[in-house]
Amino acid sequence: MAVTTTLPVAVIGAGPIGLAAAAHLLERGLEPLILEAGPTPAAAIEQWRHIRLFSPWQYNTDAAAVRLLAATGWEAPEPTALPTGGDLIDRYLTPLASLPAIASRLHTGAHVVAVTRLGMDKTHSRNRDTTPFVVRVEHADGEVRDYRAAAVIDASGTWSTRNPLGTSGLPAVGEAAAAGHISSPLPDVLARHRGAFAGRTAVVVGAGHSAANTLINLSELASEEPGTKIVWAIRGASAAKVYGGGDADGLAARGQLGSRLRALVEDGTVELHTGFGIAGLAADDAAVTLTAADGRTLVADVVVPATGFRPNLDMLRELRLELDPGVEAPRELGPLIDPEFHSCGTVEPHGAKMLAHPEQDFYIVGMKSYGRAPTFLLATGYEQVRSVAAALAGDREAADTVQLELPETGVCSSDIGTSCDVPAAATGFVAETSGGCCGAPEPVLVGFPTGLAHGRSGDN
Repeated sequence: MAVTTTLPVAVIGAGPIGLAAAAHLLERGLEPLILEAGPTPAAAIEQWRHIRLFSPWQYNTDAAAVRLLAATGWEAPEPTALPTGGDLIDRYLTPLASLPAIASRLHTGAHVVAVTRLGMDKTHSRNRDTTPFVVRVEHADGEVRDYRAAAVIDASGTWSTRNPLGTSGLPAVGEAAAAGHISSPLPDVLARHRGAFAGRTAVVVGAGHSAANTLINLSELASEEPGTKIVWAIRGASAAKVYGGGDADGLAARGQLGSRLRALVEDGTVELHTGFGIAGLAADDAAVTLTAADGRTLVADVVVPATGFRPNLDMLRELRLELDPGVEAPRELGPLIDPEFHSCGTVEPHGAKMLAHPEQDFYIVGMKSYGRAPTFLLATGYEQVRSVAAALAGDREAADTVQLELPETGVCSSDIGTSCDVPAAATGFVAETSGGCCGAPEPVLVGFPTGLAHGRSGDN
């Protein structure tokens, strides 16, 4: 690092990638300062703890974090088992965050509102690289405090900034006023959020696999709660991309997910509306009316926005960033993850060199590093932070030696609406391997096979 003082490295976010970054920094003899906006580590994952990941445990833990845990007698989960978000928190992230080496450096309820250089806005160049960072934090008790740092790793994710329901990248007219009728992107319709959906009309907006999971779970709710109506609205002319290959799919679980959804549409359980680009919402106390650009309307009690996410860049306005103009990822990474053409199975391993910005010693990692591209894997993020920690420690050889081993069948949707690691099949569903019930469960993946035409270009 250019700032060779005893200042810490600020890590923004205490999700899987942020905690992994801290573990790698500690192994390198660097001091992490971990700032988590939520009340607990992995607060974003807590919102979808009911969702089962499609990737098995072997791809969901970080090597440095596991080394820290192993020293305490922690028992690793079965590598081939498929965890839920709750499993990821309870069996891995909470034990990791509770380790004294991590807990003593972790601040929860610490919302980062800005990152800059000490005494400089982004227009100042002289001595910039040797000037400490300032990270401004608003704490849960209302205190606003500035922390100095030698480097900054932004692993804050994208969960807090979902894409709007409207077209053209903008909120639909009336969307803000209708907020009381809009759920979280991955509601737990069968348990925690059941009351908001039981016996009511829900419109699910989006053509990714997060939408598919919510629709399938809503169908189960409808079978138990009379009067529950399920409506699915997508912008495209066809839902074929979401249905996938059905019985011909190389991954049975993924094919069955699409087949189940297709069956629900065909038997009328799910009412599908294609070509429905939302232009406006009008809400009253009882319901919300969604109006499409062509004038069609849908009336709902609750709307599920399975529309994806985008990075919050406001807090980085005083830093010198170089972002891809399309997906808002680091410029060199952007073309590799553009959802027009790529799935996460086709993205080459990458580390500090590809993630670098003109702002020296500042890195965006994890889901946020993918900007608006919805194809991120936890394993990719773990390799990112290993490389970044090596670069900050001055080990350029290790930083540039980037390796990543993913499943041969590594694939994702180009419109999943969230991390590629969520969601997967319906709750509790695990595919058998060709070896039968005694074999290891096959990773339940979603989307388009690597090497085939996929991404939005595949729509044509």
